[in-house]
Amino acid sequence: MHKSKKITLVLLTLTVPSMAYANAGVPMLFLAMPAFLLSLVPIITIESLYISKSLELSISQSLKTVSISNLASTIIGIPITWLLLVVVQMVTGGGSAYGIDSVMGKVLAVTWQAPWLIPYEKDLNWMIPVAGLVLLLPFFFVSWWSEYFVSKSINKSLPPISIKNKVRNANLITYSLLAAWPIGFWVLGNAAK
Repeated sequence: MHKSKKITLVLLTLTVPSMAYANAGVPMLFLAMPAFLLSLVPIITIESLYISKSLELSISQSLKTVSISNLASTIIGIPITWLLLVVVQMVTGGGSAYGIDSVMGKVLAVTWQAPWLIPYEKDLNWMIPVAGLVLLLPFFFVSWWSEYFVSKSINKSLPPISIKNKVRNANLITYSLLAAWPIGFWVLGNAAK
């Protein structure tokens, strides 16, 4: 197979949930990271504008702060958080299939087992988007705190509490927009039926 075809196949597998179905389960990081990376420029733009205005920073200082902090949270924070969530899932027994015949089974399958979905093949069309939404919660907190610490170290003259609150608000805005990825996949998946 030609090298560019292999790369295309790998990219499609990582970005299209229906191609990620496998007997080994679905490691959600491989579906979430492309969305985070594709969203990085719009996120940096939105957060830079918000931070610039709310912290009264120049646009260049805001862009520098937000770019560095978002790169850190996206490239380091999100993968480490996902790995820790997988470890917790496996250590607490979440690596086994318990069935999704009940409401509680379905809830556990997309919360407790959200980092690495069990391959309930016929239900992955709704499980992947719901697990994606669930994972946005821990990813939000990691992004907020890691971006806060980076932003605080870059802008030492600003009050830390102000930076903390404004970085939180900026992340609330962009994480609300990030929710469009799993919701969009769910809508597209149902429209294709």
